[in-house]
Amino acid sequence: MQPIQLFALASRQAEWLSIRQEVVATNIANASTPQYRAKEVVPFETELKTAGMQMARTNPAHMEMSVTGAGKIGLRDAPLNNEIGVQASGNTVSLSTEMAKTGEIKRQFELNTQLVRTFHSMMMTAVGK
Repeated sequence: MQPIQLFALASRQAEWLSIRQEVVATNIANASTPQYRAKEVVPFETELKTAGMQMARTNPAHMEMSVTGAGKIGLRDAPLNNEIGVQASGNTVSLSTEMAKTGEIKRQFELNTQLVRTFHSMMMTAVGK
C-alpha cells in the first residue's frame, strides 16, 4: 500500500504555518527596535513543487501559479509597506500588516485541521469503521 501524501503535505503545511507564526510574532515583538527589518517566510507553494503536486494548467485562460524558492522554508525581507515605508528609526515593521497575517495564519491552520479531519473520516468510512 502506498503512503497517503495528503497527510504528509498537511503536516508539512502545519510546520510551515508554525514557522510563519513565529516569524510574524518576532516582527511584532521588534516593531519598535531601531533598524529592524521585517521578515517573512517563502510561500508554501514551494512545498507543493517539491512534493510534485503542481497545479495543472489545462487551459491557456487559466492563471499560472508563480513558484519561488527551492522547496525549503526560508526567510526573506518583507517588502516595504507603502503605508509606512521605512520609519525614522530604520524599522520596517507595519503592525497592521503583521496583525492581518496573524488572522490569515489562524484561518489556514483551521482549514488544514478541517481537511485532515474530513479526509480521516472519509478513510475510516472506506474501511468500514
